[in-house]
Amino acid sequence: MTDNNKAYIGPEAIVAKRKQYGYPCTANFYKNPPQIVGGKMHKLYDHEGKSYVDFFTGVSVVACGHCNEAITSKTIEQLQQLQHTSTIYLTQPMVELAERLANGILPGKLKRTFFVNSGSEANEGALLVARMHTKRRNFLALEYGLHGRTFLTMNVTGIPMWRTDDYLDSDVATFIPRPYDPALDLESAARRSLDALAAVLAEKGDTFAAMIVEPIQGNGGMIVPPDWYFRELKAMLEAHGILLIADEIQTGYGRTGRMFGIEHYGIVPDILTMAKALGNGVPIGAFSTTDEIAASLNRPSASTFGGNPVSAATALAVLDYIEQEGLVERSAQMGGKLIAGLKALQAKYPVIVDVRGKGFMAGAQIQGASDQESAEWTDVILENMKDRGYIIGKNGVSRNVLAFQPAMITPWEDIEAMLNALDEVLSTLSHRE
Repeated sequence: MTDNNKAYIGPEAIVAKRKQYGYPCTANFYKNPPQIVGGKMHKLYDHEGKSYVDFFTGVSVVACGHCNEAITSKTIEQLQQLQHTSTIYLTQPMVELAERLANGILPGKLKRTFFVNSGSEANEGALLVARMHTKRRNFLALEYGLHGRTFLTMNVTGIPMWRTDDYLDSDVATFIPRPYDPALDLESAARRSLDALAAVLAEKGDTFAAMIVEPIQGNGGMIVPPDWYFRELKAMLEAHGILLIADEIQTGYGRTGRMFGIEHYGIVPDILTMAKALGNGVPIGAFSTTDEIAASLNRPSASTFGGNPVSAATALAVLDYIEQEGLVERSAQMGGKLIAGLKALQAKYPVIVDVRGKGFMAGAQIQGASDQESAEWTDVILENMKDRGYIIGKNGVSRNVLAFQPAMITPWEDIEAMLNALDEVLSTLSHRE
């Protein structure tokens, strides 16, 4: 998979150049990181030709596989025909994508779509349209959610490490306890969350434009609420005229075994945001809503690159591929087997204290004697799995949750082989305790 005619500079030189020319905020996984130079479907390749089964897919992005020819051929075709004009001119791919989403992809009465370039932009736009529609300023969010790195989305992000700006608006966002607490069972934690929401709404419910939630908290540690949670939450918001924004940046497009994660809970949000898997590696984001709410975004607005012909043509090819290959159903089936395999390892190794997730969005929480030790053990596991040819992610408030978000086309034999490799690594780790 490597180009032998290309002079690769090697991982050490890349790290040195990043330090010299990048910002100190950027980092990379691994003490000994590989230089990734190629990818094909569910695998990555380094500059020495070693292959890795990718169980993180660029943080839940390449859901249909790296360099998938069924998709990239459409991208290349569009690149060679028309690359960019901006939304101030008429092009066909963007409106075809919007129409496709409205007719059979988006849930309920969600119909209007505004295209941007990223998840942060999508959530920023959703928050803006909520303000314009309700004529209210403030927002509700769950603790330990991640919604972006623009100013407004950072305000509603509840993970301390991602609240980078020291001058965030202290009063724009009110955080509700998330429906998870290691000291409580899931039902009690969810009830505590809704009780806290009820108290806030009773005090100042008429000040909030919207509440933004992830159907499953990704960076927060793969937190999955009970099936009834969002139904009750939505009813409480509606009683106060507050919109619900479903942040589907990580959970969208089949990842959880449904086209959108919120569909597991039997409700339709007022606004739905998307990015990542819709482009399968090509930058795209969007926020979708109803005719009524969309009508409120009536002042001049545009996105220079949002909905450009290349990203739109790629997204259409992604939707075709998901449908033709039955990837939503496959994610439910194979992802369920992956989670079952992780739970079997949990029963075997006390260092795994919890396994959570739906479909191909799963997390295994590692617990040591302290948060620091938990994070260190997580890094040791990632390093050893990388050496065995498996790329796994990590997330969680304490960075101690192994994250499994593989391409939805990953064969079962590679999932099973990864579980066996993880078994070996955990066995080694247990001897170190």
